[in-house]
Amino acid sequence: MLEVVLVVYLVVSVLVLAPYLVDLAAVWCFCWEINSQCPNVIWLTLLQLMNYSLRFPRAINNYKMRLKRTGYILFFSVFFTSLIGCKEKATEELNTVGHETLDCGSVSRATLLGADTIISLETNVDSLTSDTSEIKNTFGMVKIPGGVFEMGGDIPPGFEKMPKSALPQGDELPKHPVRVSDFWMDEQEVTNSQFMAFVDATGYVTTAEKPIDWEELKRQLPPGTPKPPPENLMPASLVFNYAPANASRDNLANWWSFIKEANWRQPKGPGSSIVGKEDYPVVHVSWYDAQAYAQWAGKRLPTEAEWEYAMRGGKQNKMYPWGNDKTEQGINYANHLQGNFPYTNTVEDGFEGLAPVKSFPPNDYKLYDMAGNVWEWTSDWYSAKYYYELAEKGGITDNPQGPEEGFEVYNNLEKKKSVRGGSFLCNDDWCSGYRNARRMRNTPDTSMEHIGFRCVRDVMN
Repeated sequence: MLEVVLVVYLVVSVLVLAPYLVDLAAVWCFCWEINSQCPNVIWLTLLQLMNYSLRFPRAINNYKMRLKRTGYILFFSVFFTSLIGCKEKATEELNTVGHETLDCGSVSRATLLGADTIISLETNVDSLTSDTSEIKNTFGMVKIPGGVFEMGGDIPPGFEKMPKSALPQGDELPKHPVRVSDFWMDEQEVTNSQFMAFVDATGYVTTAEKPIDWEELKRQLPPGTPKPPPENLMPASLVFNYAPANASRDNLANWWSFIKEANWRQPKGPGSSIVGKEDYPVVHVSWYDAQAYAQWAGKRLPTEAEWEYAMRGGKQNKMYPWGNDKTEQGINYANHLQGNFPYTNTVEDGFEGLAPVKSFPPNDYKLYDMAGNVWEWTSDWYSAKYYYELAEKGGITDNPQGPEEGFEVYNNLEKKKSVRGGSFLCNDDWCSGYRNARRMRNTPDTSMEHIGFRCVRDVMN
């Protein structure tokens, strides 16, 4: 008898509490959808219809109040989520692209000059003559065997609770199969001594060493954009400085400065030098500069697909080139920032800034510094929705060359090129650029203290 009473009691309790549980579920669903920035009004509608069926007698008597409340919920769900996010949302996968993707590798010259679009200083590389002695020279290069791999972000077991910035971002998803052909790749970044040989042979002047042409710039800016002050149009490049302790790291100007006369010869600006640093990676080179060097050397810049394939070193579905070992375990796999970015650096890896090439172990393809030290230019335009478009086509994509034009979620006036590999500034709490799948981008005219490059060459039959 006691068992029957308990069963009846439980059934009655569920029937009495069900409407309130449904209301609670509706509120939770609403809050969750707000947080994810993509409302699903259908779920809310279904929950409210369930509520009506559970409260049918009262709903008949108070149908006006019930309809009004449902209308309020649906209205505010649409209003607030539209206010917060979802505009310009290209795909479902993009809703994890947060401020983490606009960080140490993304601030452009246009950003710090106060402009809203790209400052183009395209160099005519067609006028450069290749060094014929280098056309077939593969010294210092590694032959990468072609194959198929899953391109995109990985979350191995045990990584779920890491900071959001240390996990795959929206533009790294979805994973999709890609096939790349055999190619040769420089075993290290292009060094100061190699770049100097190029400049000595050609007389080339880098983007950072040229003043900005306002007449050229005006043609690419929105009508009415005021001319920057003359000092902002002088030759300059972007240099990192630690941010003050009380400064917001979300304001990139707190730790990046547009320093006059900073360039590849003077990485920190006037008074600095690369003397004694001939084996360090060349920095303060724009995408145009990298293209010019590659053409002179009889090489080219790698595609994003080639870069990620090579960075993985033959390992499938791993977080880093060395596998799935987390970075903060007392083993220094790459040159990156330890400490509180961008305020302090404990220098546990032995280098506060750049390191000479080959200072850390290579990956399984015998490539050095694929993670950390400097971000490296690729040939591809950056598009936040490119992976989604490839996945939509289905099947294996053969040797993807990147999108035909760039697409940037935050400011699509700026057309950017992809950079890969991370730098000495990367940290799990900010960008984790040393992950295999991590994507970053910048305008092709921008040069920075932590962006360099390496080249590839097609395999000749």
